[in-house]
Amino acid sequence: MPSNERRPTMPLHVPPAPAPALRSVLTALSSPTAVSEARTPSLLLAQGPLSPELPLPVHVLDRVTPDGATATRLAGWRFLIRTGDRAVAAADTVLTADGWAFSRFFEGPYIPSTELALRQAEAMAQPYQPRLLSVPGLYMLTLWLHGDPTADGAAGHPAATDLLVPLAPAPPGIAAHRPHRVTELLPVLTHRSSPSRLLGSPA
Repeated sequence: MPSNERRPTMPLHVPPAPAPALRSVLTALSSPTAVSEARTPSLLLAQGPLSPELPLPVHVLDRVTPDGATATRLAGWRFLIRTGDRAVAAADTVLTADGWAFSRFFEGPYIPSTELALRQAEAMAQPYQPRLLSVPGLYMLTLWLHGDPTADGAAGHPAATDLLVPLAPAPPGIAAHRPHRVTELLPVLTHRSSPSRLLGSPA
């Protein structure tokens, strides 16, 4: 039975996902119909058991106020779907009126990019709690390294000293896999994004 949380090598502290979210992904993985309808060839062609691991809360950056404060919200939990020693896809869950529910399977460049960013973060001297932060206005996804490893992964906003690591593919002019302090990257994102564009969400 897969664990609710898979703790990588220190200093990362992966937050525990809601148990119903994990159960919904396990149910979807055990459903041939859900897997076949996902249009993710990597799942259909995977050899061996599939396991949802490394749950990461997905937060969305809705806006940045004039004084630099961020308005973010929890959009769901994402699990990397692994077979053997590699992730072949991801599964998203969302909060519904009936609780946490499976949303979709998907694959693509954000999967290996997330794994690479996590490996890079493991080599850092300071302990962090990994999260994902989506910037819809730029169709951008970042690994958000929160400085309080014991915090509730579903709550809070980016702190000034937190790190944001843009995942590939990153927007033009923003280097993927280069860690930025929140206070360093937010002005760039604010300049490039307008409130009217902060809609939707990248994968």
